[in-house]
Amino acid sequence: MTWKEIIYPSPKLQELYRLALCICWAITLLGAWRVINYHPALLALLPALFLYQFSSYFTKADTSAAGKRQRLAMALEFSDGVLTGVLLAFVGFEPIVVMALGMAFLMTIISAMKPTAPLDLFGLLIGAVLTVWLSPVAVAPGALAQLMILAVAMGFALLLVNMARHSHFMLAEQHDSVRRQNEWLTLRTFRLSKYLSPPLRKAILTGKDVRAETQEKTLTIFFSDMAGFTKLAEELDPEQLTSLLNTYLTEMSEIAFRFGGTIDKVIGDSIMVFFGDPESRGVRSDAVTCVSMAIAMRKAMEDLQLRWHKEGIERPPALRMGINSGLCKVGNFGTENRLDYTLLGRAVNLASRLESSAESNEILLSEDTYGLVKDTIHCIDKGQISIKGFSEAVNVYSAIDLHKHLKADYPPVAEKQAIA
Repeated sequence: MTWKEIIYPSPKLQELYRLALCICWAITLLGAWRVINYHPALLALLPALFLYQFSSYFTKADTSAAGKRQRLAMALEFSDGVLTGVLLAFVGFEPIVVMALGMAFLMTIISAMKPTAPLDLFGLLIGAVLTVWLSPVAVAPGALAQLMILAVAMGFALLLVNMARHSHFMLAEQHDSVRRQNEWLTLRTFRLSKYLSPPLRKAILTGKDVRAETQEKTLTIFFSDMAGFTKLAEELDPEQLTSLLNTYLTEMSEIAFRFGGTIDKVIGDSIMVFFGDPESRGVRSDAVTCVSMAIAMRKAMEDLQLRWHKEGIERPPALRMGINSGLCKVGNFGTENRLDYTLLGRAVNLASRLESSAESNEILLSEDTYGLVKDTIHCIDKGQISIKGFSEAVNVYSAIDLHKHLKADYPPVAEKQAIA
């Protein structure tokens, strides 16, 4: 859309005013015909007026280019102002005619709030000044002609009011329709957002382009599942199992959201969360936040185990967690019609293997993650373990708690010996 389409859309209102102006001119000329002894030349102006009114057709015809139609419409609008000024001067600025035409002219400008209003007013001024300067006489219309001109102006005003009323109802209906659509979209967006983590949801709703592409980033990846869940699934009835699983997933998901993690997958009792995309606070801070989340999950799981034990589950499932930091391919994988926002790479595989190797209620860290969090998180060196799919043994560490949470007399050496 060009600026001309915005400034002048050739409104129907201007065409109605042009018709009213031509009728007023015809009334004035027919009244003046007797005054100038029925000169035939005056009658030649009447067809010219209605040919001028017919020119409005060319501002809407599809046969001409849009730019030409807009330029013609603006030229005709200026001509309307000129003809209005000429008519006012031609009748000697008769008060009734000035009031009637002036009201119609101003209503045309004000009601549409046209940016071309200065052009209309300039045309009116030019027409009036030139007529006063060049015309030797002014023709005062009779009382009947003045009343007819007033009636035409009032009829135009009533049409304008009816158009404004109709436009108001149309706008009100459109507003209600848009409001209902917005409410519908908001509701659907809210429901769909439950399938996305808050950081990912925020990235999409703020206009981030969603397409099949990936990028390399250093992320911290977290895996967890419930040890003993498979056996427990055989002992509990489906309703009890569903309640237990939903309670567990709700608690863990809320903790992940609270720490700003991006939940990648929830498969059965397994959860995959990563930190560093789509928002990152720095590689070190992402790793510390991830391990802090795991510690909070472990404490929450201990509370759940007590709760489940009171509910009659003799051996409640425990939580196993594995965390690794490293370079990953992250982004939208798939096709343009079906995308999966996830990450791939050796670092992801190692985090998954660490979770499988962890003991009950243990948070197992890789050496890369330990190097990032050791100043903040107290960990115990568990030496090297063999990981399936990796040719060499991997150094692993067990995360205990944040240094600031540990008591001053906490004996890390004794705990290391106890665990060993």
